[in-house]
Amino acid sequence: MDHWSAAEDRPTYIAAAPRHRNRALAAVVVALVVAATVWALYVRERGNAPEAPAAAPAPAEKPADAAPPADAAPRYEMQPRATEEPLPALENSDAMIGKSISGLVGKKAFERFVIPDMLVRHIVATVDNLPRPTGSTRTVPLHKAPGALAVTGSGDELRMDASNSRRYEPYVRVFASIDAHALAERYAAAYPLFQRAYEELGYPGRHFNDRLIAAIDDLLAAPELDAPARIVQSPVVYKFSDPDLEARSAGQKIMMRIGKENDVKVKAKLREIRREIVALTRH
Repeated sequence: MDHWSAAEDRPTYIAAAPRHRNRALAAVVVALVVAATVWALYVRERGNAPEAPAAAPAPAEKPADAAPPADAAPRYEMQPRATEEPLPALENSDAMIGKSISGLVGKKAFERFVIPDMLVRHIVATVDNLPRPTGSTRTVPLHKAPGALAVTGSGDELRMDASNSRRYEPYVRVFASIDAHALAERYAAAYPLFQRAYEELGYPGRHFNDRLIAAIDDLLAAPELDAPARIVQSPVVYKFSDPDLEARSAGQKIMMRIGKENDVKVKAKLREIRREIVALTRH
């Protein structure tokens, strides 16, 4: 399993630009957006206003890696949703899902960002990994982003360069523009596919929607850094020099590296999405 630390990039300085696998924020965008919008062209909008959402619980300060025991009652049970057409089998869902995403974000964006294979399974695996201390980038369903992590300083003053935040701005703009209510409705309509993929991942009797809410809560608990964090260079990756930051979850490390302004925008949208999803559940 690959290690998600301060960067997935191999050590590089501002002047260098080696190949890398920078899919960090992309994981957030795909896992929490595509999962709920893949049926944009397939499922008709219900147009019903959701019930008033319950207040979100205070997020934990440490990674939310624990999962409830198998066969435990779901905390946020997704209510069944009526669809105009029956959902395809999970194994045959890529064509319809790909068409839906392409129709939503545009053909050029789809071709640029999305890896159109095993989409539901890869989204589910990505969500499951976010609250863990480490996670694999192999299942992130996006092509790698351009550019490389830039650092500045040296020795004890080695830091991520503030310019890195610009690399994530295109993703953040897309994420912040999403209609959270429509996203939640579409995710709910497609939910049986995600639940099946989650059980196939090795969680029979457990509930993907609970894991999704836990992943969102963990992202919301990420520290908001006023300045780029100090890092240390290992032979393969950069790591946070602060042991508390380095001990955070894979998802929280993503939030800490995208820059404060981006972090604030992403968290605001995550809170909207959480409210809308919870409003569609029995809890």
